[in-house]
Amino acid sequence: MELLRTISKAWKVDEIRQKMIFTLLMLVVFRIGSNIPVPGIDRTYLTQMFSEETGLLDLFDLFSGGAFSNFTIFALSITPYVTASIIVQLLTIAFPYFERLSKEGSEGRKKMASITRYMTVGLGLIQAIGLTVGLFRKAIVDQSAFNMITIIFVLTAGTAFLMWLGEKINEYGVGNGISLIIFAGIVARIPTAVRGIAVQVKDGSLSIVAVIALLVAVVLVTMAIIEVQQGIRKVPVQYAKRVVGRKMYGGQSSHIPMKVNQAGVIPIIFSISLLQFPLTITYFCPNSGFADFMSKYLSPSGNPGVWVYSILNIVLTLAFTYFYTAITFKVEEIADNMRQSGGFVPGIRPGVATVEYLSKIMTRLCFVGGIFLAAVATIPTMVGVFTPFNLSFGGTSLLIAVGVALDTVQQLENQMLNRNYEGFLK
Repeated sequence: MELLRTISKAWKVDEIRQKMIFTLLMLVVFRIGSNIPVPGIDRTYLTQMFSEETGLLDLFDLFSGGAFSNFTIFALSITPYVTASIIVQLLTIAFPYFERLSKEGSEGRKKMASITRYMTVGLGLIQAIGLTVGLFRKAIVDQSAFNMITIIFVLTAGTAFLMWLGEKINEYGVGNGISLIIFAGIVARIPTAVRGIAVQVKDGSLSIVAVIALLVAVVLVTMAIIEVQQGIRKVPVQYAKRVVGRKMYGGQSSHIPMKVNQAGVIPIIFSISLLQFPLTITYFCPNSGFADFMSKYLSPSGNPGVWVYSILNIVLTLAFTYFYTAITFKVEEIADNMRQSGGFVPGIRPGVATVEYLSKIMTRLCFVGGIFLAAVATIPTMVGVFTPFNLSFGGTSLLIAVGVALDTVQQLENQMLNRNYEGFLK
């Protein structure tokens, strides 16, 4: 209800309403493009191709909102941009040049954003070639060189256009443009999931009681996701008093907000990508011994594969949670900034002791957040195997959708708050 009240209040403000309308129109453009197929495609072959589990391709289809499985102009979706952003973040650890850029303020961020854009186009081009020449080649009716090159450039241009669309939403709309595009793709799959459940109920393979139980479970999981996403450990910080001339500065009390789920959904994406990569390879060699082995021992639909897959997914999700949190939340820098500004945690000495204290807290939070992410990623797999439900809208989708919705509402609240402050100052 709080979410609806925030949106209702924001809609009454002319400036914010215009931003909301602009954002919605941009998302409509995305959905229209997601239904425009590339030229010369055999849709019958595409239907057969995605009629069964396709490993990592399902993850691509999730982010594209079905555009990947339909091989439309937005088939690559915004995935190359997400990959490029993660690579640039990782480069800040490995290369001093990128580390310097991350510390140069707005100018450094502009350079890193420019590098990310160029890398997005490069990755998009590589993926477009791989899809056109490799994966979707049999679905292309006209395989002339001109048509193949046209498809490659159309797919690359589609990704570049979505990147531009996301940046325009950041500039003139509400929320994070890239996240909202992914959100729109996920939400677009809900009607298909509902229709699938309705067909199962009509056929008698599902009972009304089972559907009600599923709805209750979805509501409970959504509530848990909201609680964990909003969960913050506030570490108190006290600033020492200091006298400059005749004035006294400092003496305030503040806190360091340490999120329970600092890594977001990235650990799940890394884990699923790593686990389903071998399953994707089996698609290219379906009748080999390797395919039989992977289907039995690593596939979520295999036995004992479902148990091996689930255990590995939990372990990898936990590992990537610690890894990605260490990258994004740098305890040493926070402790150093506190020391330079005269801040300290009550009862903890500045310097090494503060680093150890914050690291201990973050380690505990990572464990809780990692277990939560592993449960969100694993439970839908178990439900799909041991129940008659065929869940195309899984825990990862729900986590991304809820996270983006919360972030967007938070930005709406911030914009209304800033507007009230500006009006007060005038």
